[in-house]
Amino acid sequence: MINKTKPSGILRYTLGALLAFGALNAFGGGYYGIKGAEGVPLEWLEGSPFKDYFIPGLTLFLVVGGSFLTASIACFINHKLSRTLSFASVAIVFGWLVVQVIIIGYVSWMQPVTAVAGVIMFLLALALPAKGKG
Repeated sequence: MINKTKPSGILRYTLGALLAFGALNAFGGGYYGIKGAEGVPLEWLEGSPFKDYFIPGLTLFLVVGGSFLTASIACFINHKLSRTLSFASVAIVFGWLVVQVIIIGYVSWMQPVTAVAGVIMFLLALALPAKGKG
């Protein structure tokens, strides 16, 4: 008998991989910000509550990266909260993008690419069965 992967399994693994990639991206960007974001103009932060990129970098690393990683792991293990955690991580990254654009404006091709990836992750989470295992 041939063991076929169920469509929901393919969905979970695809979503899990995209969330993991998002986590790696957020961890890299967050680390870069924590370390001072060399080459990124401090003028972008004028009028914001930040004097440097440490707090935004730490937020990107812990909140955005952490939510993506948590949702990714949940998808890979088919946890019953994987759909909810995926939606939450997408909401968090969109919140991050909105605040970022308000503070520094459109400055990078990564902003729209991240938004498109967020929409794709949202749609995959929407297609995910509502209940995983335990």
